[in-house]
Amino acid sequence: MSNDVAHKSWWQIFEVVFGLPFILAIALQWFVPISLSRGFIALARIPAGAILIVVGISLVVLARREFARYGQPTDPGHPTSKIVSTGVFSFSRNPLYLGGVFFLAGVSFLFDLPWVLILLIPSLIACQSILIAPEEAYLAAKFGEHYRAYTATVQRWIGRK
Repeated sequence: MSNDVAHKSWWQIFEVVFGLPFILAIALQWFVPISLSRGFIALARIPAGAILIVVGISLVVLARREFARYGQPTDPGHPTSKIVSTGVFSFSRNPLYLGGVFFLAGVSFLFDLPWVLILLIPSLIACQSILIAPEEAYLAAKFGEHYRAYTATVQRWIGRK
């Protein structure tokens, strides 16, 4: 791997940071079952889960298309040559991670797996330190003021400043 990349270790990927806690959540659900299905939540969890899954997949697809449009890799283990700030990147600096989080939250609701929601919290904390912080440092070092101007207008997760 090149030194000109955000992530230098094989495990610095979404699939590890969110996937391992997801597998642990499934195991916990098996051995220590808990349920979201009480009252109003029982009626709302299936459509809410389906909506979150669709939104999550949409964000991932749109982000990948935008990267492809500019010829940029989606893997932060490969060097990038430009800041992509259009499309879904105009309202989220991390639409791939955001889409993955929405997808996992949707799976949690749709299949009544509250452990997935619970373990999303440490996954998000790990995502910030293991995935996002190195990416932001890499982009700031490589693109300087152009990247700082982007971060001044677009939130890390969702929204414009």
